[in-house]
Amino acid sequence: MQEPLLTSQNPAAVQSYPTVWRNRQFLLLLCSYSISLFGNTFHSIALSLWILQTTGSAKLMAVVTVTNLLLSSFLGSIAGTFADRINRRTIMLITDLISFGFVLVLAFFISLPLSPFVVVALLTGLITTSALFQSPAYQSSIINVVGKEQIQKAVGLINLSENICRTIGFSAGGIFVATFGAADAIILDGVTFLISFLLVLSAGSFPSPSSINHSPKEKKKFIDDLIAGILYIWRFPFAKAIMIMLPTLTLFFMPSLMLTQVMAVKVWKANPFQFGLMESCIPLGYMIGSGIILLWGYRIKNRGGVVIASLLTIGPMYILLSLINTAIVAIPVILLIGFMFSFCTLLINIILRLEVSEELQGRVFGVLGSIMSVAPSVGLAIVSYYSDIFGPRSIMSSLGILLLLFSILAFAKLKIIRTYH
Repeated sequence: MQEPLLTSQNPAAVQSYPTVWRNRQFLLLLCSYSISLFGNTFHSIALSLWILQTTGSAKLMAVVTVTNLLLSSFLGSIAGTFADRINRRTIMLITDLISFGFVLVLAFFISLPLSPFVVVALLTGLITTSALFQSPAYQSSIINVVGKEQIQKAVGLINLSENICRTIGFSAGGIFVATFGAADAIILDGVTFLISFLLVLSAGSFPSPSSINHSPKEKKKFIDDLIAGILYIWRFPFAKAIMIMLPTLTLFFMPSLMLTQVMAVKVWKANPFQFGLMESCIPLGYMIGSGIILLWGYRIKNRGGVVIASLLTIGPMYILLSLINTAIVAIPVILLIGFMFSFCTLLINIILRLEVSEELQGRVFGVLGSIMSVAPSVGLAIVSYYSDIFGPRSIMSSLGILLLLFSILAFAKLKIIRTYH
């Protein structure tokens, strides 16, 4: 393994930790993260349905989407800096309570017959802001809870749980909203935030940079820490390489998912069963890959090489997908894409936690989250425009070629990832 990019003492590297299955703190935090994510799927479906049914306007739906996108872009690095300055557990507890309160208020307004859209949009923005501060605090806390020796299994388990919650949540959420209504679904999301708060509270305290690395006299100004995090990403090759690779991959990957749906209907003439199977293939493939990394990840001798090799295979698979004429043939290819995508993203997230200094992880995850919130939306806007002009098959093939070219460039230029063991 390469030397860490910063040499400051990291308690996670010297302290002895139990395995993830015996680590009570980690399991409680995992349950907290999973249950709030599950509730968020109900919230997402309910809010979208309420806006469309109440206003009938796709433009107003876009307003909410763009607002959340702008908040993610502008607040990511700021939220990450807070996660590196303030006790991360405290941030998680406070944001859970704030989200709980705002979600209940949102449910109240949605239950009213003539709720002003501007109030719903404002409350949605506040809930998004709270989540933006919670995410880097949670992501950067894992290394302190499980230690470096267990981080690969922990991240694999988190990603596996995330995909299971999203897959089941969106299906169950649609049924719940149809049965009980949007307001009740959003109330359920609020309850999950309260349960998440209780789980984090039960987990007890764990190390945080605010208590590890600085005495009161050494405490820097907020703006200094913010600039230090951005400069760190800019100056250190490994952090910069990840900031290039992951957002670019999502720039191609998310529009390709949309194109797959379009091709399923227009090109492959998929029936409802086949369409549903295709929708489940990406998360299912990702879960299979996550399970393999969780169980046998430490047997991988060259993790960076596996990341780049997986990246090199996705582009050609999209080119192949553009040439397929039937849904039956497309389904295993889509499953394989999800499988390879897990190795690209999950292993990179593991390496990121191992190589970035613990006291800077909040800022790195915050900046990464900001960039990755913008990239898919830009890609979707461009691809949806040109897909209507040239057809989904041509655009899918073009995306595959561009992704392959990027993969070859990453192989040649991102040596620090490719040679990582």
